[in-house]
Amino acid sequence: MPISKTKNFLLRYKRLPKSIQKKVEKQILFLEKDFFYPSLRTKKLIGAKDWWEFRVDYHYRMIGKKQGETIILHSVGPHDEVLRS
Repeated sequence: MPISKTKNFLLRYKRLPKSIQKKVEKQILFLEKDFFYPSLRTKKLIGAKDWWEFRVDYHYRMIGKKQGETIILHSVGPHDEVLRS
């Protein structure tokens, strides 16, 4: 599944600690292979059409929108912060 990243995602990604950046990259590889890969714990955002949450680790999440066959990643960071964005 093709992955695209917004400017906001890239900006937030650069602010993350290097250890979390590595986890994000690993999870993106899983996402490319399988939208519902178990460690992603893919979850639809309530009340938002085609918006999804993907787990990086216990504290960090990515959110993105599914457009056709492409996932557009919009934000990454601490769980509560990402869900507010």
